[in-house]
Parts: sequence; C-alpha cells; structure tokens
Amino acid sequence: MTATPTPLPAPHRRALIEGIGLRLAATFLMTAMSAAVHAVAKEGVPVGQVMFWRSALAIPPILLWMALRGNFPGGLRTRHPKLHVTRGTLGALSMALSFLSLAYLPVANAQALAYLAPVLTLPLAAILLKETLGPAVIFAVGLGFAGVVALLWEALALPGDGALLGVAAGLAYAVTMAWVRVHTKRMTVTESASTIAFYFALVAAVAGLATLPFGWESLSAAHLGWLVFAGLAGGIGHIVSNEAVARAPVSVLAPFDFTGLIWALGFDIVLFSVLPGPLGLLGVLAITAAGVMVSIPRRAR
Repeated sequence: MTATPTPLPAPHRRALIEGIGLRLAATFLMTAMSAAVHAVAKEGVPVGQVMFWRSALAIPPILLWMALRGNFPGGLRTRHPKLHVTRGTLGALSMALSFLSLAYLPVANAQALAYLAPVLTLPLAAILLKETLGPAVIFAVGLGFAGVVALLWEALALPGDGALLGVAAGLAYAVTMAWVRVHTKRMTVTESASTIAFYFALVAAVAGLATLPFGWESLSAAHLGWLVFAGLAGGIGHIVSNEAVARAPVSVLAPFDFTGLIWALGFDIVLFSVLPGPLGLLGVLAITAAGVMVSIPRRAR
C-alpha cells in the first residue's frame, strides 16, 4: 500500500510558494545582469573593472533593503565575520570566472555551463563521500558532459581566440558556484539575506578595485549604462535569491534556475543578434536537461 503524502501546513506551503516566486524573479534579474556584463566584457572592458562596478553599485540597493526592513545599521553586525570573508572571497572568484566566460561566449552558452554546478557535485560526492549513484544520475552526469563536449566543439569554430578560455572559465565557475550555494544555505541559519549580500558585494568590490593597477579602460556612456544596470540588477537579484533560499530548500528551488536559459536565449537574439549553432544549441539543451534531472528532489522522481 502506498502511503498518502501528508499535506504541508499552510505556513510552509506559503513559504514554498514565496521561495519559488522569488527564485524565478532572481533568475531573471541575474540573467539580465549577465547580458549587461556580456555587453561590456566582449568589448574589452577588463573583468576586474566590471567586477568593481557590478559589486559597488549593488551595495546601495542592499543598504536600502536593510533600511526598509528596519535592519539598518543593525544588519551590518555579524557574529561570523570569517564566514563572510570565506563566502565573499570564493564568491568573488566565482564572479570573475563567470564574467570571463561571458566575455568570450554568448549569454546562453555561458548560462548553460553554469548549470553544470549541480551535475559536477555528484561524481565528487561519489568519490569523496562514497555516495552511491543510481542509473538515472549516472545518465544525467554523462549527458551533462556530452553537452560540454558539444559546446567545446562549437567553440573551436567561434571567431577569436578566447572561446575555449570562455568554456574553461564557465566550467570553473560551475565548480566554485556549487560550493558557494551550499555555504550560503548554511549561513542563512544565523545571518540575514541582506547581511550576506552586503558583505559579498563589499569583498567583491575590493577584489575588483585591486585590479586597478593592472589597467582599466575609459568607459563610454553606453558602457557606464550597462555597468550601472548590471550593478543594480545584480544587487537586487542577490537579495531576492538569498531570500528565496531562506524560505525554501535548495532542492526545491534548483529546478527553477533553468528558466534562465529561456531569458538567456532571448537576450542573445534580441540584444546581440546571436543564436547558438545546431551543435552548440544541442549542448546547451543537453546540459540543461542534465541539470534539471539531478536538481529535482529524489522523492519526486
């Protein structure tokens, strides 16, 4: 006899619905930010300079959010500064890798590589934690890596010398982002979403500013406009994403991240008149399918 699932209490259902809605909004905002970063990075604005503007301009909306919630300046206090330094440092590295990928790849390709984060954690868990992988999970991992091969193959045909670098940076981003998400979930137990977002933006802005001696570009009005938008969208998106994680389990929210592919393809077509070739599109879809398969909670399979 199959047991009838116990319905969730109304407050829990409401929290789940809010979490899913917030994750959908965050996915749109972060994909829009990626499109803005792509617009300036592909024209030669250094990654460190983009990081500084994106992170520094994210701080005002974060502080405004704290004030609106009556949590300023109290929200700046933390009992776990080391956790914020660790999260901010690895988050800044993750951001740099993401922006490097966006400098050389279309938004949809870079977005697809980011979807490897949940896929890459599985073989690592099997090796390090001795977890057993079922046939469906093994298939998903294989499908994800087949998608990477397809993207690599198409990257060889892309103009310029940086496409392979973009793919490599995207893969490295997926690895670091997997750790960042788990670390963030652990921090939400004692730290507010706005506090986490503030210290991440602060650390990333300092990391970006540290690249100034290596040479920054003069910014045109268009570049400045894209960077302002990236900073505001990134700051708001980061808060919304953390609020979503605070309301619902990561395993429930993860499948909704993949709506970003729709937005990414739309931005590539509308803003940059770019669409992946047949092989690249196949790779994007394969990676996305693999990510969806491993992100759906196991109890729902």
